[in-house]
Amino acid sequence: MNPSVIFSNLFQSFGINCTIFFITLLIALPFGLIVAFGAMSRFRPLAYVIKFFVWIIRGTPLMLQIIFIYYGPGLLHWGQPWNAMGTSGRVVATCVAFIINYSCYFSEIYRGGIQSVPRGQYEAGQVLGMTKSQIFFKITLLQVIKRVIPPMGNEFMTLIKDTALANIIACKEIIMMSKEFINKGLIWPLFSTALFFLLFCGVLTLLFSWFEKRMDYFRV
Repeated sequence: MNPSVIFSNLFQSFGINCTIFFITLLIALPFGLIVAFGAMSRFRPLAYVIKFFVWIIRGTPLMLQIIFIYYGPGLLHWGQPWNAMGTSGRVVATCVAFIINYSCYFSEIYRGGIQSVPRGQYEAGQVLGMTKSQIFFKITLLQVIKRVIPPMGNEFMTLIKDTALANIIACKEIIMMSKEFINKGLIWPLFSTALFFLLFCGVLTLLFSWFEKRMDYFRV
């Protein structure tokens, strides 16, 4: 089989992995912050409910969550909304599962970053007459960003590799595509697949290294 055709198919399939990756980040990053605020809420019933939900999501496999999101509505006789979306339905279902999962993980990173900022800085802002929103955006936020960069970098790299789990519901991402070539007696596409992930993670590593240097003026 023509290697250029194989690479073309692998590249197109990796586009699905990238789509899941970027859609997840686009929604999960801000939603994770909302979840973090909910978990830190002084309204205890809300905080307990959110913490319980986060515990469930973090304590169960992502693969199981993908299966539940995709097959659950049909098994519960709620209809099958993903089939109505055609071929993109599996990708959308995967994105929903990833967004829920990573929002919970991001929320814990945010919460740790926010709570690690010394309480005295909040009090100093209040003494200066600043509102809570002004204290958060002008004092806390940039320090939180500095603190969460390393764990966020790890989560980003885990996310791009986790997108391979989409093949559990027959979403034709790059791993599933490489399996098809393996079934045809070709082993080298599997190593080429690893190269795609290595290059993507290499770009992320460089990006986060640059971002950390840009945030060096915060000595925290």
